[in-house]
Amino acid sequence: MTGTLSLTPNVTIKPFLQVLSGQRQAVPPIWMMRQAGRYLPEYREVRVKAGGFLDLCFTPEFAAEVTLQPIRRFNFDAAIIFSDILVIPYALGRSVRFEVGEGPRLDPLDTPDKVATLSGAADFARLEPVYEALRRVRRELDPNIALIGFCGAPWTVATYMVAGQGTPDQAPARMMAYRHPQAFEKIIDVLVENSIQYLLGQLKAGADVLQIFDTWAGVLPPREFARWSVEPTRRIVEGVRRQTPDAKIIGFPRGAGAQLPGYVEATGVDAVSIDWAAEPSLIRERVQTRAAVQGNLDPLALIAGGTALDRAIDDVLANYAKGRLIFNLGHGIQPETPIAHVEQMVKRVRDYRG
Repeated sequence: MTGTLSLTPNVTIKPFLQVLSGQRQAVPPIWMMRQAGRYLPEYREVRVKAGGFLDLCFTPEFAAEVTLQPIRRFNFDAAIIFSDILVIPYALGRSVRFEVGEGPRLDPLDTPDKVATLSGAADFARLEPVYEALRRVRRELDPNIALIGFCGAPWTVATYMVAGQGTPDQAPARMMAYRHPQAFEKIIDVLVENSIQYLLGQLKAGADVLQIFDTWAGVLPPREFARWSVEPTRRIVEGVRRQTPDAKIIGFPRGAGAQLPGYVEATGVDAVSIDWAAEPSLIRERVQTRAAVQGNLDPLALIAGGTALDRAIDDVLANYAKGRLIFNLGHGIQPETPIAHVEQMVKRVRDYRG
């Protein structure tokens, strides 16, 4: 891919992008991680039609439909393309499958000899359905609503590739990084380079914003966090902006805590997602002064509803809405969340005047 892409024409249109470009909004834009998902009956209907989870991801008609469903219901300020962080291993020729009730399963890369079999270049033709879904959503989406593309951060994707599945603390990948750092670094390097190309392809297909999900960043000690979470993310941001200088990028190093200021400074992201355990004064004084903040309602408060939900929403607004805020959850919405509680949340945030 050559040349540059400019996102500038969109910046003055969408409130979501205005926040990422440095302009605080009196009413924070709002969306939810996993907003296209099992809490919606219309999603469950499409899921049955699609069959397997990857069939849903790789059928553009279905992926576009479930991306748009929460926008129709709640008129969120951003849609996020329906896909999965493990599509890069799939494009690299690795076996990726999803077992019902058990999550992803891959052929583990748990020894240096196995890592040596890893291809260095993804077959992006295998990801063309994701790009086509983005193009479909872009055509149908209201011009004031942003479209988010995403990838998994190399560290988080590597944890699944090494273990072949998710584990409670991703110990298999952590052990490989300690015992065989050169082999582990090869996995990271391959993921960095191919994630850059994947994200550039999403921008070309119509995404306005990119998010990098590092779901397992919080299990790393500081030295390893800097090496395996921060540095690969920095390289991705730099690589994308080399070809798209004004690309807007959100990072989500879940569980990073006190390491968030250093993450934001080193990576150059335009915004950082924070989980519900983030310390408000740290975020206001050392993070929000550098980047927009996205978050951080506890998904369990959203399930609880009522006055507990109102109080939790008000806490997020009181803590962060005086600066640049994108209202979101601290992680993905849970399947058992009542739709009425989402409606309650959206109304309370939209009624805010700060």
